[in-house]
Amino acid sequence: MTVSSCTTVQLKQPESHVIPQNLGSDVDQVAATYVLKQRPISVTLDGPTIFTLTAALIFLIHFTKQSIVEIFLATVPILLLIHNDYNNFIGLGPGGTPATFQGYVRIAWLRLWAIRDPFSPPKPDPSRRPERGILHDSPLPYRPGPRPIVAGIAPQRQLDQHGTLQHYRALRRTLENLAHTRSEKFGTARSCLEKHGLGLFARHPVNVTCNGEVCHVHESDHSLHMNLHPDDIAEVLAKGWGQRHPLACKGWFGSMPVPEEFLMVYAPRDDLELQIVCRIIEAAIWFVIADREKLDVLPDTANTDGVIRAVGGNF
Repeated sequence: MTVSSCTTVQLKQPESHVIPQNLGSDVDQVAATYVLKQRPISVTLDGPTIFTLTAALIFLIHFTKQSIVEIFLATVPILLLIHNDYNNFIGLGPGGTPATFQGYVRIAWLRLWAIRDPFSPPKPDPSRRPERGILHDSPLPYRPGPRPIVAGIAPQRQLDQHGTLQHYRALRRTLENLAHTRSEKFGTARSCLEKHGLGLFARHPVNVTCNGEVCHVHESDHSLHMNLHPDDIAEVLAKGWGQRHPLACKGWFGSMPVPEEFLMVYAPRDDLELQIVCRIIEAAIWFVIADREKLDVLPDTANTDGVIRAVGGNF
């Protein structure tokens, strides 16, 4: 199956339902351990720099117009803020937006229309299928501890609580296993929305979310993005398992890059959280194809110490 529209990619077509032993072993370990950096603005001046700036200010005050001095004093901190903000944008690593100054300008513009409260769910649309979510059938437990620190728009990333590489690999392997065992309904490919990382796609979506993308997992911080029914978004937000994407809203001047139902789900940190994240992925599948599907959580074959060996079912 060839995916088109946002990007042209080839979904993996298995020849049989036998799961390869090296499934999920193609993880980019450099990307998976990428250090995400966000730094506050700071300026350090040495002696010669302080002397030069002082002399320049004295010269401007005495030998130029007042308006020029005012423009200079106003422009310098603005340029410093832009420089720091751009470096923070680059520090989030690769994502759906090109890591260029043009990409930064686009994100800076979209930031003006970002939602102010990422923990309030959108209102359901009664005209869309499916009519309701599924997580309320068996409510999620509360996620222990504080929420991770999240920064950015595109990319949007966790800055801490990244989980383990083993659980990230197990999550990838679980998605690839679903595509192998249910190849008539699903496939895997590079994410259409993210342009990086593994994406799970539905072949016959009811809600077409960028070529039928169900979810994708990030190599840098091990978090996920997916689309959920507003009922299920409310459950995920209330129990602390994720937050809405900043652009998951209706645009004032046209459509936004992501749907209103677009959500970040935090990276799983242990076996139990991996199972819960897979339950949320099941809810994402329900929203995209209006059909229930069970995920069998598979281990990371490279290192199974402390990682689920084969788990399915509800909590």
